[in-house]
Amino acid sequence: MRAVLVHDGVLAVADVPQPAPGPGQIRLRVTRAGICGSDLHVRLDPDASADVAAEVGYADFMRSKERVVMGHEFTGVVDAYGPGCRRRWRPGQAVVALPLIRHGGDVHMIGLSAKAPGAYAEYMLVAEDATMPVPDGLPTDLAALTEPLAVAWHAVARGEVTRRDPAVVVGCGPIGLAVIVVLKALGVRHVVASDYSAGRRELAWACGADVVVDPAVESPWAQLGDGPVTSAPALYGSGLDALHALRSVPGLPWWSVVGAAQRLGAGPRGAVVFECVGVPGVIDDIVTHAPFRSRVVVVGVCMQPDTFRPTLASNKEIDLRFSFCYDPAEFHRTLHLVARRRLDPRPLLTGVVGLDGVPVAFDELTRAGRHAKILVDPWRA
Repeated sequence: MRAVLVHDGVLAVADVPQPAPGPGQIRLRVTRAGICGSDLHVRLDPDASADVAAEVGYADFMRSKERVVMGHEFTGVVDAYGPGCRRRWRPGQAVVALPLIRHGGDVHMIGLSAKAPGAYAEYMLVAEDATMPVPDGLPTDLAALTEPLAVAWHAVARGEVTRRDPAVVVGCGPIGLAVIVVLKALGVRHVVASDYSAGRRELAWACGADVVVDPAVESPWAQLGDGPVTSAPALYGSGLDALHALRSVPGLPWWSVVGAAQRLGAGPRGAVVFECVGVPGVIDDIVTHAPFRSRVVVVGVCMQPDTFRPTLASNKEIDLRFSFCYDPAEFHRTLHLVARRRLDPRPLLTGVVGLDGVPVAFDELTRAGRHAKILVDPWRA
């Protein structure tokens, strides 16, 4: 079969053996695969990611000297079953799957390991237990976006966003745009998007952002209105004002009232900020400028050491949360929300290429321009 191999940062189409499904595995005929931002990074410097993966216990992340078929965002149709499968779906059934597979007793990351070839190929292997049928009527292009949208869904869940929380999305690449789609689907009323690229700002508008800014021209923090607290005197003053009002009522157990109000979510609140850039200095910039008591969800993957000022984050009571992946239930929920049109990722789709077009597509995506998500159709000429 034909597949795209990466070796020492070079992408090239090659003929490779068609995989044979092992116990509990399904061979898929790939119909679409998404090019992920992490693929762009890993193509050029997989060893740094492999070192981190090894630190958390996964020793088989791809290395630059290996020949690897990438692609962990995908959909396909059932082609063949391995031994021991329950054969839940008929041949030709459209499915998606978590990008994890067992070979023997070892779990491997599909598309990010030489031991688990990914979806930039005509055929690939997935775990039957990790496979889910595509609901009837869901277009192939949208089914292929299940994985990146599940990443965004999990990130938004990590932020515990309510509809009345102002949200700021810093960086409008594919994951930032997916976060905007999820926020608006959940009814968040005020979403501010920030990116230096004019093309990405246009995509942010298309994904539903309420305010879109060029941070070189205007501050995204100025678009949050008067609600969030932006200085220590304002924070402490609001507490004194509330105390003065409560203690003016004779006999009122003001401490009980304050406790009840806090349990109901009253009191000063900041924004929920999604860091979707992944370069050094962005976290510190957010800590510096975000309102007091903001929750910051770090979604961007920064591979270099970074610094911020913990004492400033402490003074402002900033919550830093890091988001990486999703769980199987979130993946399943995302698939069905897309099928029911609760999530509309169509603005993310900006191109489709065949296997021969993958190297050029990678180059296009490294430049912040008009593209968000380019899909690969392995059968396209």
